Amino acid sequence: MAEEKNMESPDAVVAEVKTPTAKEKRTPRSPKTTVVPVSAESKASAAKAPTAKPKRYSEQERIEKLKLIETQISAGTSTLKDAIKGAGISEQTYYQWKRTAKPAHTKEDRPVAAGDELADLVQLERENQRLRKLLADKLRVENSELRKRLGLTD
Repeated sequence: MAEEKNMESPDAVVAEVKTPTAKEKRTPRSPKTTVVPVSAESKASAAKAPTAKPKRYSEQERIEKLKLIETQISAGTSTLKDAIKGAGISEQTYYQWKRTAKPAHTKEDRPVAAGDELADLVQLERENQRLRKLLADKLRVENSELRKRLGLTD
């Protein structure tokens, strides 16, 4: 009987091959990672591994890079993103530097009030006060005339 099974037709063998279903076609999940205790030796070797240290730029270098980016943009040779990449900094860094650089420039632009300007201001305030009094007197006179015309006098 065992020989009879071996002598089956080739069509019967093909019929036994199954086509994979949608569930079977999925890739198997990766095995869960297990926590391995870290020894003192592996901690020491991990501490010695080189890590990327952030570059610190001086104030002068920051100003130079900002000027370089601004000249490239104004000349039309590159876009803002390309100019920033060319300077070797990130967009966030560029905007932070630009924000911190502005207050220094705006302080220089403000003129300081001199003694003459203060005296002029005081004189203008006195003139303003005098004109207000004149206007108030004129309005009182007009108001009293209108009351007389309308017969509303007290």
